[in-house]
Amino acid sequence: MPETTRSSLTSGGWRELPFEAFRDGVTIHWIRRFEGEQPGVALLKYEPGATVPLHRHEGLETILVLDGIQSDETGDYDCGSYIVNQQGSEHSVWSATGCVVLIQWDRPVTILKQDMA
Repeated sequence: MPETTRSSLTSGGWRELPFEAFRDGVTIHWIRRFEGEQPGVALLKYEPGATVPLHRHEGLETILVLDGIQSDETGDYDCGSYIVNQQGSEHSVWSATGCVVLIQWDRPVTILKQDMA
């Protein structure tokens, strides 16, 4: 099996994968880390109430919600939602209930406003 293959993600296979710290309340399972001009691909798991502060997309970002609800300033996205954030777009992200998303970034994002503690 190729290193980049993950099985049964849409039926909960992500539950068996190891996650590591990413942000407060958000963990990550890297499928493919950023390398040169290659995009990053990962699973993000948000605990209930977790947030990612206002940030700008330096490249295209695509998201598939696998579990729960992810929200931003334009709406709430439940399981099966597919989201495309264009290069140059800005938003913050949160999940009131917790969620798991499959995400691909062309380039890392730029955080514009840090979380307020």
